[in-house]
Amino acid sequence: MSINSKLVSATVLAESGVAFGTSGARGLVTQFNVDVCAAFTVAFTQCMKRNFRFQTVAIAIDNRPSSYSMAAACSAALQQLGIQTVYYGVIPTPALAYAAMEDRIPAIMVTGSHIPFDRNGLKFYRPDGEISKADEIEIITEEVTFSAVTALPELISDDRATEEYIERYTSLFDTAWLTGKRIGIYEHSSAGRDIYYRIFEALGAEVVSLGRSDEFVPIDTEAVSEEDKARALKWSKEYDLDSVFSTDGDGDRPLISDENGNWLRGDILGLLCAETLGIEALSVPVSCNTTIELCNKFKHVERTKIGSPYVIAEFANLVKKFNSVAGFEANGGFLLGSYVSVNGQLLKELPTRDAVLPAIMLLAAAGKGVISTLVNVLPERFTHSDRIQNFATEKSQALIAKGKVDPEKLLAQLGFENVDIKSVVETDGLRMTLGDGRIVHLRPSGNAPELRCYAEADCYETAKKCVVETLKNIQ
Repeated sequence: MSINSKLVSATVLAESGVAFGTSGARGLVTQFNVDVCAAFTVAFTQCMKRNFRFQTVAIAIDNRPSSYSMAAACSAALQQLGIQTVYYGVIPTPALAYAAMEDRIPAIMVTGSHIPFDRNGLKFYRPDGEISKADEIEIITEEVTFSAVTALPELISDDRATEEYIERYTSLFDTAWLTGKRIGIYEHSSAGRDIYYRIFEALGAEVVSLGRSDEFVPIDTEAVSEEDKARALKWSKEYDLDSVFSTDGDGDRPLISDENGNWLRGDILGLLCAETLGIEALSVPVSCNTTIELCNKFKHVERTKIGSPYVIAEFANLVKKFNSVAGFEANGGFLLGSYVSVNGQLLKELPTRDAVLPAIMLLAAAGKGVISTLVNVLPERFTHSDRIQNFATEKSQALIAKGKVDPEKLLAQLGFENVDIKSVVETDGLRMTLGDGRIVHLRPSGNAPELRCYAEADCYETAKKCVVETLKNIQ
């Protein structure tokens, strides 16, 4: 293809097979060729120009093998538009978002989050935060003419976003209040693995590096593998840890354990973080644990569709009525929708998923005590989730459509006998509350060809059994 070959962004994207999911555009690495990356970049930039003035776009990546070349392709497209690139290297998504919002410029994060390394993705940020679902439609349909990318620029990393992200949290405290605590950091291939130890050490903790990997590890904080559960239990005992901290691939979803190595569910972590911050109103997805309402810690809880854009969209309504607003997801990502005061210091809003804030607030809440005490005093509602991988989205949608017509019949097919249905919520997928209090929720993943199942019950084994039996009967 000659250097003068002209392409139209909407056409390239329509033919690529890449689609937006619950958080960002995702697809196979083979689908994200240089021209697809360029098409996304020029379309995104054009959309941003309608409402914002800027001369620079920030870019960062995760540790996937394909991420650097994708970032270079995005930068090449920006060059065509006369826009400069500030490249922050391998850093967590919230670190990129925070720096870009401080500079009031757009940003592009190259990451596939938790999905396998043969896939990747792009997350886009406006100068004022995450793009909306409306922005996604504009990007896909925008018709921008650009030249085919024939050469990729070299990207030189700037460490300013890293330093600002560390300062965001270490500046909140004037004492080394984690002194005496031993924190294990499960580093694997996380984008923040060279950052997290600096934060915890600055707060006084003794840090133990664990599980660092040169190969990409697809950690899913919402469906933790049995292997990773066993690792945390082993590490906690072997190294006498107060907690094990980790994240997904791009560092916006936390995974943190108690002193015994038991991983906390993300929504329980979010609840404890919000309580410690004194949050008045919450925006959370429909899949989150009902303990959030049962604990009576918040003035208002709004339930949304699953995905950070939906959680964030509710912030605009909540900030009109409440002084402090936040959100979180079942996967653990915490979103701060308003300014809050921590230890007498002002913490700026960061309306995108973040892994560090909930970890720090959990440890602050535990104080000299242990994390399990905080969890044990909450109302006893337990959740479990898992997924069927490589399950076509069309099959998931067909299954859920049948369930919406006749939920009793679907439950019978899934192995639930002689049950009555108390309520059915179709906010996102199909969430069925049974008469005995059990909840079964089915939905297609927005990021990959997977069918997810969430369950909630009065004991963990019951919730787990619901998920196991449901997925077994679907297969």
